[in-house]
Amino acid sequence: MTKKIPAENSRAGIEDLKEIRIEDYTYDLPEGRIAKFPLERREASKLLIYEDGEIGERHFYDVPAMLEPDMMLVFNNTKVIYARVLFQKTTGAVIEVFCLEPHSPADYVQSFASYGRCEWKCMVGNLKKWKEGTIYCHYQVNGVDYRLAATLKSREENDVIVEFTWDASLSFSEVLECCGRIPIPPYLNRDSGEDDKIRYQTVYSKNEGSVAAPTAGLHFSVPVLDALREKGVAIEELTLHVGAGTFRPVKSETIGGHDMHTEHISVRREVISRLYHHPEKIVAVGTTSVRTLESLYWMGVKRLTGVDDFNSLEQWEVYSLPASYSVREAMGALLTWFDEHDTELLKAKTTIIIVPGYTYRVISAMFTNFHQPQSTLLLLVAAAIGEDWRKVYDYALARDFRFLSYGDSSFLKVRTTKSVE
Repeated sequence: MTKKIPAENSRAGIEDLKEIRIEDYTYDLPEGRIAKFPLERREASKLLIYEDGEIGERHFYDVPAMLEPDMMLVFNNTKVIYARVLFQKTTGAVIEVFCLEPHSPADYVQSFASYGRCEWKCMVGNLKKWKEGTIYCHYQVNGVDYRLAATLKSREENDVIVEFTWDASLSFSEVLECCGRIPIPPYLNRDSGEDDKIRYQTVYSKNEGSVAAPTAGLHFSVPVLDALREKGVAIEELTLHVGAGTFRPVKSETIGGHDMHTEHISVRREVISRLYHHPEKIVAVGTTSVRTLESLYWMGVKRLTGVDDFNSLEQWEVYSLPASYSVREAMGALLTWFDEHDTELLKAKTTIIIVPGYTYRVISAMFTNFHQPQSTLLLLVAAAIGEDWRKVYDYALARDFRFLSYGDSSFLKVRTTKSVE
């Protein structure tokens, strides 16, 4: 039996939430149901629709017809980087370096624009064969040979800092495009191909930094976006750089034993202003947009309660914050910060975990793909639609929906009430 969870997140006992058993959020996913490749057309994917316990299905190209003009869609415009780089030692051993987040310079934009040198926090495959020294990746630009060098600067259990140096007159972003590979999910059990360079990016991707795509957005094509704008649906963009932790399985028996990964957020003032003036019918495109929008609410709450370091959220922090503020009040608090600092961009980081018992404050619905069993993303879905997540997944399995990153999509109306005034 699934443990009964309190309904209001700010009143729920955090210790009770931490006792949620991950085995209660599983289902049988046959290997053959995992979509290994994308469909030829992005918008040709199937779309499951859930609202008030009822389930139906359409195709993604029907989205403009089914959405209402007074809705606001919020997209994550992060861009997947060529994060996997294969280096070779003089002994012939191959070392895979997976770039996670910039270390020096620590800012994403500055690091990608660096020339000659930068440092990154990385995951390293075959690390036991790389205890010291410099390893190289050779590449060509316009027929000229160059090389990217990697040197181990420090190593701890979960933190490996790698210094990169290169001899070409290219930015680090350009070097990665020459040397790196698109980091498609490990559960696809295949190497990335040329098609993945295009199809594992959303058509609206802009800001480099993710090591995984915000996959709910992969279904949106230019014609679908044009039709949405023509209908009058508001479209806004923010940025959350997706970390490798999104693939990390929950290995603990209860969710309290799982450490969430930190992800970096960038949001423009005009987006916060739109959320302030349009606090209803907000639809998140993907779980990364969900986490960002909900995090912004709680950052506003922290401002309202006088907390100085409001732009950083710990994993369980929001469950002890007061939830009595409206979306408008929370966004208004963030707007005053923009005004006080005379800036147009908020940079923040979040480690928020959304589990059953959480009450959504900002979003009314979400587009999302079908997630792995016993994953934090499945818990996020269960927080939105309760135990009906089982009905949704049973329906999708019975009707040949395709699962995970390159799979089909769903549109889920959130079962919640919130104050917006």
